[in-house]
Amino acid sequence: MSFRLYNTLSGQVEDLRPLSPPEVRMYACGPTVYARAHIGNFRTFVANDVLRRALSYGGYRVRGVMNLTDVDDRIIKLAAEAGQEIGPFTSAHIAAFREDMKALRLEPPEVVPKATEHIPEMVELIQKLIERGHTYVADGSVYFRIGSFPAYGRLARLDVSGMKAGARVDTDKYEKEDARDFVLWKLKADEPAWAQWDAPFGKGRPGWHIECSAMGMKYLGETFDVHCGGVDLIFPHHENEIAQSECGTGHPFVRHWMHVEHLLVNEETMSKSKGNFFTLPDLVEAGHAPEAVRYLLAQAHYRKQLNFSFEGLDQAKAALERIHGVVRRLGEVDAAGSAAAPVLEAGERAEAAFAAALRDDLNTPEAIAAVHGLVTEANQLLAAGAVNAGGAGALRERFERMDRVFAVLLPAGEDRLEPELQALFDGRQEARRARDFRRADELRGELERRGIVLEDTPRGTRWRRR
Repeated sequence: MSFRLYNTLSGQVEDLRPLSPPEVRMYACGPTVYARAHIGNFRTFVANDVLRRALSYGGYRVRGVMNLTDVDDRIIKLAAEAGQEIGPFTSAHIAAFREDMKALRLEPPEVVPKATEHIPEMVELIQKLIERGHTYVADGSVYFRIGSFPAYGRLARLDVSGMKAGARVDTDKYEKEDARDFVLWKLKADEPAWAQWDAPFGKGRPGWHIECSAMGMKYLGETFDVHCGGVDLIFPHHENEIAQSECGTGHPFVRHWMHVEHLLVNEETMSKSKGNFFTLPDLVEAGHAPEAVRYLLAQAHYRKQLNFSFEGLDQAKAALERIHGVVRRLGEVDAAGSAAAPVLEAGERAEAAFAAALRDDLNTPEAIAAVHGLVTEANQLLAAGAVNAGGAGALRERFERMDRVFAVLLPAGEDRLEPELQALFDGRQEARRARDFRRADELRGELERRGIVLEDTPRGTRWRRR
């Protein structure tokens, strides 16, 4: 399906045109693993996951990369204070992040690289920048000269015309619109030996920005389709990624930039000092299910600020209970027969609206509205006695397909197929509807080879793992 998405670089909603369709190569900035990720972080990660799933639902094949930043100023400082080296210090935070990803039903990207495992790629990119004249050395550190890249500031819409030549910054993050030459490789003689690596330009460590460029291009190519992240990363991080990547390769870096707006808590920015700072375990301990958290984060449009509140979580729980209730009722229908036309039409209308909303700049509020519209119609049809076993199976199949995107629409405890297997299952269903039984049999055989056994029943096709 065609897919339109807002591109931060152009400031417009544009058709997504992958370089090698149907494959979409997608990079998402992951966490800096010095502490447990909070729900503000997961607002972005859930939106990225919904985009990935929506693309898969629409027939694209996503190759995803999400980095783990396991070396930066804070990590080195906190690890040293804890009497640990980087590896042991960050491993616990990485494990916690993976636990939270699983609880929130985020699909693991195909590649989740650590920065510390890709120092050679960073060194190679810096060396290219040195050779092409985009750098200089000051106090032993290597800096990128942003004046050497005339397009600098285009993503963040900065006016850098009055920038003071030679002004530079060593820290990994700095103030918005404070455009200065940024560090690519840090010489930090006061830092421990376990935080330094050998390089042709001196023993030291990478700056933050070079990490994503090196890892993104290693796994997705010098130019790839989509780069995701929170709006707080537009400047300086993503602006600097563009500069160093395009100066290093001579090619465009990313075709489409997707940024997710901030999460507020009770209309305020989240901070520990305000007492409104929450991690997923905090919410679970307070009695809230991860699926309600995911629903709350996923149902808001990614380009609008989301206000998080416990009242909103309760509403998310109630919304899910309503969806799960009708799915359970469909499973209890036992009257034999084929699906009636009104039942089939209700499912078709709902999914058409659902798919159209996703194609329109990932409009998750409208997509969720389509889900609830089907819930209302299904309940009305059930109350009127218009749903037999065939109709119940057809309606449930619509909910299952829409759940491929939101991952919380089916009652808890139900197993879900992995995206590739789900695509095979859906392809078989479409082949059967088209009466292409040869293709349907081929797909059944492929699923069985992968350990998925199918059973065609009056309520629809069911599957189980061998």
